[in-house]
Amino acid sequence: MNRVFVIARAVVADAVRRKTVWVIALFSLVLAAVIPMLPSYGVGVVEAVYREIALALTYVAVMVVTLVLAAGRIPAEVERRTAYSVLARDVRRWEYVAATWLGIAVATAAATVAFGAIIFGVGWAVYGEPMWPLWQGVLAIWMEASVIAALCVAVSTVAAPAIVAVAALAFLFVTNVRMDLLGGPGSPFWYVYPSLDAFNIIAPVAHGTGVSLAYIATMTLVFVGWAGVLIVLGSAGFSRRDL
Repeated sequence: MNRVFVIARAVVADAVRRKTVWVIALFSLVLAAVIPMLPSYGVGVVEAVYREIALALTYVAVMVVTLVLAAGRIPAEVERRTAYSVLARDVRRWEYVAATWLGIAVATAAATVAFGAIIFGVGWAVYGEPMWPLWQGVLAIWMEASVIAALCVAVSTVAAPAIVAVAALAFLFVTNVRMDLLGGPGSPFWYVYPSLDAFNIIAPVAHGTGVSLAYIATMTLVFVGWAGVLIVLGSAGFSRRDL
């Protein structure tokens, strides 16, 4: 496991050096500050509107960061032959894949917390009260982004960055339209259709008091299941790759 953590730290360090992440963070700060200037949608609703737009903004920003960090990580390492030197040090291929995902997940977590702190701070400063449920939405966004990172890492073991990005966007679309496509739990395919609906808690966070601890536990199980399966598939694909 020490090898996994060492590689993961290198991935995090490389992510910190990327200017793209900081540009996205600055852009998000500007947009978050502008949200309260939007016209009110009714007395007592303006805070909910802020929370909804702020979480949507955070979602987009975090997904962009995830794609930037994950889509080309392994292909770039293989092209620069850095992966060869790492694997030559008795590092197993599954360790390399798992460590790459772990490093991206940690870097994404840092970015997500930063975006969360921005929208939380702006909301507190403008509306005069802390919006604690926002952090539940931030957690859900990070979990979904980490699943997307796992998909990117898995696909990138056998494909180029452009294909990885297209696959990630297609996966996001497919896994977020279960309700629209099947209509509800009454469909015979409801429980076998691949879905990330569990992470979509913007509505209860923005217009309610958030979700329960039991629901957060459910999200965690979905997160672990998806990430685990995708990392296993990615490890299998990388192990068959001729390097």
